[in-house]
Amino acid sequence: QVQLVESGGGLVQAGGSLRLSCAASGRTFSAYDMAWFRQAPGKARQFVATINTSGSLTYYLDSVKGRFTISRDNVKNTLYLQMNSLKPEDTAVYYCAGHRRGNGPISTNWCDFWGQGTQVTVSS
Repeated sequence: QVQLVESGGGLVQAGGSLRLSCAASGRTFSAYDMAWFRQAPGKARQFVATINTSGSLTYYLDSVKGRFTISRDNVKNTLYLQMNSLKPEDTAVYYCAGHRRGNGPISTNWCDFWGQGTQVTVSS
């Protein structure tokens, strides 16, 4: 099983940037498609972005397209989420997860393992 640890969250002003990292342990990281989700207080966990095993295919939630970039480094066993032009509505706990469902919007039910989450707060 792969274990995931997120980092890079914090408090930022609207319009600012953050880069989240998700460090994976285990030798099978490169065998999984990976995704980022987020959960705001009182709301369901929401899909944000996904990337395939090689990093050649990505898919984004419409509201983050053009602002967020998902990437991965299979040598470092790390997943990233570069977030630019942040908005207050991006405030949430961000989670990384592994799945084997390919490209497209990913359901939380399809994910095989999760990280513990990292808080992102965007002030107006």
